[in-house]
Amino acid sequence: MSQTEKEPRIIVETGVELRIAEIIDPVIADMGYRLVRVRLLNQNGLTLQVMAERDDSTMTVEDCEKVSMAISPVLDVEDPVDKAYHLEVSSPGIDRPMVRKSDFTRWHGHIVKCETSIMVDNRKRFRGKIAETNDEGFTIERDQVAYGEAPSVTIPFTALSEAKLILTDDLIRDALRADKLAKAQAANQNGEDDE
Repeated sequence: MSQTEKEPRIIVETGVELRIAEIIDPVIADMGYRLVRVRLLNQNGLTLQVMAERDDSTMTVEDCEKVSMAISPVLDVEDPVDKAYHLEVSSPGIDRPMVRKSDFTRWHGHIVKCETSIMVDNRKRFRGKIAETNDEGFTIERDQVAYGEAPSVTIPFTALSEAKLILTDDLIRDALRADKLAKAQAANQNGEDDE
């Protein structure tokens, strides 16, 4: 198991969603996937949305099917939701939620929108380019600076309650490049396995 797979999420669910995450996380981790997020949504009655990804941040339709087939029986046995629901397993997408410290390192230079649970620099909502990341937090260069505000702000990971990437042309280009590289590495690895 790689270091990234063991890396805990810094943004986690609460209540029933947390209980679901605790039930399914070990199942999908054993399969080589990482849990990104669990959400219960009032769509089509009730939808249980599970976002997951491979260690290299890829997730195919086949991967979604595998995860769905593995967690469905476990959820049926544990029965954490007291109503009927529709299970939806998906990739985090390009404008993904940022839930691990490594997400901020990996997407350095891209625009993130985030919210904190406490006031940081007299605000709770931020948007800007990820300029720096360390073990304690990350620094963003704000794309809109109000009078009297510093052009950059450091946000501690412990204060973070929500974060996601903002879709830009640069993000799309870099995400497609990373996906192409991951697929090439997987193909090379499969070729080596066949020898």
